[in-house]
Amino acid sequence: QVQLVESGGNLVQPGGSLRLSCAASGSIFRIYAMGWYRQPPGKQRELVAIFTNVGSTNYADSVKGRFTISRDDARNTVYLQMNSLKPEDTAVYYCHARINLNDYWGQGTQVTVSP
Repeated sequence: QVQLVESGGNLVQPGGSLRLSCAASGSIFRIYAMGWYRQPPGKQRELVAIFTNVGSTNYADSVKGRFTISRDDARNTVYLQMNSLKPEDTAVYYCHARINLNDYWGQGTQVTVSP
């Protein structure tokens, strides 16, 4: 059994910053990929940033230069540092991981960017 637990979502003003965390726990033999997706209100879930199975990073064009994904392998944790937040970044942010060749999702954490 594997669990992903996210934290860090909040209400923030435009131009502000937030840091999301996602910790994986349970019977973990290998993490192939891990990262973040988001689902804005009324829209489909979309990729934000991930570590791929070869260790590289992919970012959505809309967040390049503002968001940074990082990880702590010893803690099976990934982080998403979000700077210069915009109202259009408002969404539920979900952690995703491919662990032991299975796909797992976190419960989601709400990020709201509003004056």
